[in-house]
Amino acid sequence: MIENILLGLSVALSMKGLFYCGLGVLLGTVVGVLPGLGTMATLAMLMPITYHIDPNFAVIMLAGIYYGAAYGGSTASILLNLPGTVTSVVTTLDGYPMAQQGKAGLALFITAIASFVGSMIGAVLLAVLTVPLANIAMKFGPQEYTALMVFGLVAASMLSTGRPLKSLIIVFVGMLLGLVGIDMNSGTSRYTFNLPELFDGLSLVAIALGLFGLPEIITTARGGPEGKVTEERITLRSMLPSRAEWRESAWPMLRGTGIGSFFGALPGTGGMIATFISYAVEKRISRTPEKFGHGAIAGVASPEAANNAAVQTAFIPTMSLGIPGDAVMAMMLGVLMVHGVIPGPQVITEHPDLFWGLVASFVVGNILLVGLNIPLVGLWVRLLKVPYHLLYPIMIAFVCVGIYSVRSSVLDIYILLGAGIVGIVLKLLRFELATLLLGFVLGPMIEENFRRTMTVTNGDFSSFLDRPIAAVFVFGTLAIVGFFVIRYLMRFIMPARANA
Repeated sequence: MIENILLGLSVALSMKGLFYCGLGVLLGTVVGVLPGLGTMATLAMLMPITYHIDPNFAVIMLAGIYYGAAYGGSTASILLNLPGTVTSVVTTLDGYPMAQQGKAGLALFITAIASFVGSMIGAVLLAVLTVPLANIAMKFGPQEYTALMVFGLVAASMLSTGRPLKSLIIVFVGMLLGLVGIDMNSGTSRYTFNLPELFDGLSLVAIALGLFGLPEIITTARGGPEGKVTEERITLRSMLPSRAEWRESAWPMLRGTGIGSFFGALPGTGGMIATFISYAVEKRISRTPEKFGHGAIAGVASPEAANNAAVQTAFIPTMSLGIPGDAVMAMMLGVLMVHGVIPGPQVITEHPDLFWGLVASFVVGNILLVGLNIPLVGLWVRLLKVPYHLLYPIMIAFVCVGIYSVRSSVLDIYILLGAGIVGIVLKLLRFELATLLLGFVLGPMIEENFRRTMTVTNGDFSSFLDRPIAAVFVFGTLAIVGFFVIRYLMRFIMPARANA
């Protein structure tokens, strides 16, 4: 472990490691501060740049954007009552009332410390749990991988915030899009319409940008974030908590970290569910629940710790099993695959510098983020005053240049436009876009492992039940589906009985 940590520090503390980690957390903080931009849109826009960077530093930069946005998202929530990211919605409930009471500095300081605590504990869990889990995964065959990935997709669909059936439908759409290209087994082209540009499949960058980037930019440009930035001057003295306020926030931070760490490691849950549950837990166990919604410190500390812990532990199944828990992790896997790094347990053994460099960068990045979020609060306040109509044309131009630079293909820009239109329509129909991207990334991997299973077993489906680990995932998938089917049927049975 000591050798691995030293290896990781040698990567993270190198000049390139510090540069890309610092760049990532800075961009992530800006993304989190600006309402409406979104982590997914920014990651998608910056993905083309990472193709020209060493994979060690590319992943460090993207990860920095991810957890940097989790830090910065609370700033707009507290000052404007507008969540900078989806996961910072809960922070508005008590963060904005604190700002109205003249405690904006205190709220910002508590969120920075809670985020730091949650992130650091989450990084420790990542270092401790990923390797044992990867050692177990090394024993997996194609049956286990197929069953595990199907379980992950079904769990992500059924446990999403939208309607389970809609999410499941959109997962299949994503899997179908993943089939475009040359079939590796037969060598024949599928759904390419004889276009050579599609022989390698649809561009992950174009699909991700179209689904998440364009809809977010267009939606925000139409109704730009409205809100009054606080005119209160935030000084360092106004940010420091008293002893009583430290006591009020200490245990909520730790409880939020535990909740976030648990849910972050589960596919299909992540930071958003963790923040809501942590807030509900704090309100339930509080001696003064009436303060929640009116400026309770625990209502800020616990969700922020949960959110950032979930971001770190989301890397556990991604790096150890090659199974992304959400759309951001799916994009991380896409970047690795472009660089020729095969996702799964072999990443830790074959690319230890990549994995341990990533773990060490979490420590470095979180220290940098504390330095960014506390002294530069005044800068973030001024940044929130920039008119959005000046920002979105620059982002649109950056998107188009980035898409073209990946494969020098004009077709990818048309794919971007088509995915953008589809993304806007699906968003209006309240479909879960993240599950489509999960299906797009995992679909080809499921097909590959399923066909390998059928080849080895001569088409014997019972092999999924003969292997204990695969059988557990199969029954787990059936249990999730069965639960939601029964719940759906009960909606019709109970009213019928009531009418009778």
